[in-house]
Amino acid sequence: MKMDLKVPFAEKDAAKKLGARWDAARKVWYVEDKLDLAPFAKWAPTPRADSAGGASGQVSAAGARQVSTGKAMQGSAYVAHPSVCACPPWELCDQCRPFAFVSGL
Repeated sequence: MKMDLKVPFAEKDAAKKLGARWDAARKVWYVEDKLDLAPFAKWAPTPRADSAGGASGQVSAAGARQVSTGKAMQGSAYVAHPSVCACPPWELCDQCRPFAFVSGL
């Protein structure tokens, strides 16, 4: 599991010395598979999982931690679309491609 860190530029060398790594693509410092996160506490790590499930908690704009209840929520503008084929929703086959909403492809 990776933990994202909010490391100010002035403290990047200290974070690196403790074992933090820089993700250039995401432009964020992180630590991975650390048992003791105490040395990184001042940079308020946010848990994140690289798997499809994502992290269990998110930090809101106000800074308060919100814990997932495990209950799926949907907005008032949600529209359910019928399944066109049997492929997973994150893959586009020739049968479902015309019906997919894809930006930038």
